[in-house]
Amino acid sequence: MNAPVAATEDLIYSVEDGIARLTFNRPQARNALTFAMYEQMAAICETINNDRSIKAMILTGAGDKAFASGTDISQFRAFKTAQDALDYEARIDRVLGALEACRVPTIAAIAGACTGGGAGIAACCDIRIGTETTRIGFPIARTLGNCLSMSNISRLVSLVGPARTKDLIFKARLVEAPEALALGLLNEVVPDVATLQRRADETAKLVASHAPITLEVTKEAVRRIRRTLTRDEGEDLILRAYMSEDFREGMDAFLNKRSPNWKGK
Repeated sequence: MNAPVAATEDLIYSVEDGIARLTFNRPQARNALTFAMYEQMAAICETINNDRSIKAMILTGAGDKAFASGTDISQFRAFKTAQDALDYEARIDRVLGALEACRVPTIAAIAGACTGGGAGIAACCDIRIGTETTRIGFPIARTLGNCLSMSNISRLVSLVGPARTKDLIFKARLVEAPEALALGLLNEVVPDVATLQRRADETAKLVASHAPITLEVTKEAVRRIRRTLTRDEGEDLILRAYMSEDFREGMDAFLNKRSPNWKGK
């Protein structure tokens, strides 16, 4: 048995019997991620890549209300320049890329809402297990008026196809568990949170018992098959969204709990 490797107030990481567990621990904020939490997650993936005793990782959120609700909106208040937007999306691409490329099987145990950047994190995981109350989506078209990172767009299209990607984002809807299962956003649905944690543990132990090189090369082969938009291909789209008046209006409306007044510019 391994002792806990690292723990912070907002993100808890431990390893036991070769199974790593990462918990987003901000239930009061629906487990929204700060920039520091993103960086800690990337560092954890690097630690796992260098520790062959770790065979699988479970990602989950504290409480039963949310897996993760994306980036904490207050983090965007400091955005002033085009470079701020590009740096943010570069960070998301780098961190989620590190999670996607993490050498061990990753299992997302999703209770409650899984939205925005949280849904992006789940999409990076190899196996996604939800409960009957799980809801997944990218509601940015009715909240902030920004855009997904280019890698997140690529992953979503790979998972559900271009038509369904546009349906999810255009309608800004949260997909209920049965539909998420049918679409491939979830691999399995269980009745409740207690069953979810037990099933995630069982799945982690199962994959940890299998040939690690087989799993590692299969995971990397699948990752290589999917084409990801490059930064150059998507830079103009990122700037169009984050430098728009609509993004500033959406952020202000969200933080002040009012409906946004979109201008389309």
